[in-house]
Amino acid sequence: METQTTDLIYGPLALLPAILAIALAIWKRQVIVSLLFGVFVGATIINDYNPLKGLTETFSTFIVEKSLADSWNIGILTFCLAIGGMIGIIGKMGGTRAIADALIKKATGIKSTMVATAMMGVAIFFDDYANSMIVGNTMRPITDKQKISREKLAYIIDSTAAPISSMAPLSTWIAMELGLIASGLEAANIEANSMLVFFQTIPFRFYSIFAILLVFFLIFQKKDYGAMLKAEIRARKTGAVYASDSEPLVADDPDLEPVKGIPYSISDALIPILGFVMITIIGLWYNGGGMEAGKSIKDAYGDADASVVLTWAAFIGSMIAGSMAILKGKLSLKATVDSWVAGVKTMMTAVIILALAFALKAVISEMQLAGWLIEGTRGVLSGQWLPLITFIIACIIAFATGTSWGTNSILMPIVIPIAAALSSAPGEVTSIMTATMGAVLTGAVFGDHCSPISDTTILSSMAAGSDHTDHVRTQIPYAVTAALLAIVLGFIPAGLGIASWISLIAGIVLLWFIVMKFGKQIDNKGNIIE
Repeated sequence: METQTTDLIYGPLALLPAILAIALAIWKRQVIVSLLFGVFVGATIINDYNPLKGLTETFSTFIVEKSLADSWNIGILTFCLAIGGMIGIIGKMGGTRAIADALIKKATGIKSTMVATAMMGVAIFFDDYANSMIVGNTMRPITDKQKISREKLAYIIDSTAAPISSMAPLSTWIAMELGLIASGLEAANIEANSMLVFFQTIPFRFYSIFAILLVFFLIFQKKDYGAMLKAEIRARKTGAVYASDSEPLVADDPDLEPVKGIPYSISDALIPILGFVMITIIGLWYNGGGMEAGKSIKDAYGDADASVVLTWAAFIGSMIAGSMAILKGKLSLKATVDSWVAGVKTMMTAVIILALAFALKAVISEMQLAGWLIEGTRGVLSGQWLPLITFIIACIIAFATGTSWGTNSILMPIVIPIAAALSSAPGEVTSIMTATMGAVLTGAVFGDHCSPISDTTILSSMAAGSDHTDHVRTQIPYAVTAALLAIVLGFIPAGLGIASWISLIAGIVLLWFIVMKFGKQIDNKGNIIE
């Protein structure tokens, strides 16, 4: 990979837009202003440090052309708005309330409610975006009832979305991962089945595995620590599921309160949601060319455009919900449309943030941040430290750029040939190679989890109705815990040739001990139980 001219021009300056956006978001708790400022700074640098040109390019080039005019980006933004409308109709005719009432009877306490939330997150494995939106919008009123903080809900959603979808053999991630593995093996002159190699990397996805397990360990031990503990104490003591000075990405709207005096039915929510899920599953197969002769389901899912399919599913789900509301006589046509529009309005803040995050990614991409980071660290990617160093670099790139897919796309073609060159068995897929691939794929998820400019992190905040900065701030201690275990008990031993199953067992035991030792249990009134 030759160093590009832009790398030499911008160099470490390529870090500035992301650093300023992240720092300002944490400092002032104003994500929209922070992202916009980051885009402006990057656009100004790109345009020869001309602030006037940078200002105009911020809006015309990076927000309109690079963000809103991109088919993938606008598809995701449209999906967010449409699914907000679908939830609006469901809520108005009482479907969400019916589910909440039914689950509250089963979820008799805080623990069972969080278990239900986490299990739903694991079950919806086929797409991380759909996972976040379905789980968040379904469980939010139930977790609110149990006085579970919105921060905790957002954490559970985020940690059972990408970690699951990225390892599922039937998901919207599979094509990207298989394609990168195949191209890397080809560059390394290795003939191997990319699907088999994909499965071989799963035991080395240490961060993703530990992150998922940590969710359940915290729930089963009824403990928390760090900033999340404070959020949970606040929620239990005061009933405030989010802080008084926070800005939840989904605001509570009286227009979405269910109509009084009509019977509430679970089917009013279940049928549109199941319709959404079925259309997504079938749509991914159809959009990916599943009807073509000889094309497998795996390949079809891999070739599908998730942004298009999710938009189909959200709009058709809205139509299903609207038709049910009218045919059952629960809502008039006007009330149905008004409910859909009210639901769309609840998503506007989140959509603006997401659009600005896409614009900032475009700035970062044009400034070649990832390429500069790779060039600066290429020389240390060697020897038994390769899996560890690869994991750290993947974390940094994903955190700075806010994209796990982009990180995977950049690193995989580079590290696979390096791992092959250092292999003791040329022409074969060795454990060091699969550990290194796993380090890329899971390191990208960790960096994405901790980044305030990550689209999946923003979606988790939106689905949970959490303040975005609060979600990031409370999630980072848990993400770092899983990452440190991945480093100490995962990638360092993997570089020394220790079997992954030994690392996983040791990591699981230590993770349970960490929660038991450092976590604090609180009662239903928010008091710490000694």
